[in-house]
Amino acid sequence: MDAQQLISEGRLGEALTALQGQIRKDPSNAKLRTFLFQLLCVQGQWNRALTQLNVAAELDAATLPMAQTYREAIQCEALRDEIFAGKRVPVVFGEPVAWIALVAEALKLEGEGNAAAGAQARARAFEDAPASAGRINGEAFAWLADADARIGPVLEVIMNGRYIWVPVQHVSRIEIEAPADLRDKVWMPATFTWTNGASTVGLIPTRYAGTVREGADDALLLARRTEWREDGVGLGQRMFATDAADYALMDVRSIELDGVDGAAGGNG
Repeated sequence: MDAQQLISEGRLGEALTALQGQIRKDPSNAKLRTFLFQLLCVQGQWNRALTQLNVAAELDAATLPMAQTYREAIQCEALRDEIFAGKRVPVVFGEPVAWIALVAEALKLEGEGNAAAGAQARARAFEDAPASAGRINGEAFAWLADADARIGPVLEVIMNGRYIWVPVQHVSRIEIEAPADLRDKVWMPATFTWTNGASTVGLIPTRYAGTVREGADDALLLARRTEWREDGVGLGQRMFATDAADYALMDVRSIELDGVDGAAGGNG
């Protein structure tokens, strides 16, 4: 059974063994190296993935733009883990908004073992965060937030080689590409249009922070499902929550926001 079929059956360890066997027989095959880089990313083996990505770029110059984009994405993952552990403070996009500092402060407090104070800081943040009405895949909502209780109305984005938090209120439109490759299980490519009219391309982490570190099963690593802990922390595929419904990131093609109006209606 080849690696692709093993992945389709959710057997990542066996797929890795099979793919490594193929590469031993054809070590200069850039496509196989690119495949291995993606599989290692799914498994959270970042250093090994980076090595294979660099080898692929050396073997085939056509992969250089892709290699640069995902080299930066891999490097952002370590910072992302530190931020969610409360050890680092995220860079925030756009004009400063006071409430988002409380979201980061909540992670810091929880990282220090003060869960109650962290929950209080987060509650204050979500009360102050304005709601943005709009449409997701053409379906109307009164407010939009990440379904993970840690971040609510904050978008995680990798753009220009940096991991950044984006308040939902700074977004006018997001167009998300349909999943097409294994690496989309880790980062979904998207185009962002901001409320000032400017736009940029970037990546949205497909899976929640901690999915790899907590030794998730293969279905979670492949973003085929989402699992919720009792404290509202997600593992596996990212979900967006609205007042109307929840949406898995990989099923979303477009998000349009009309602007802010009042306080956030919830965080899912």
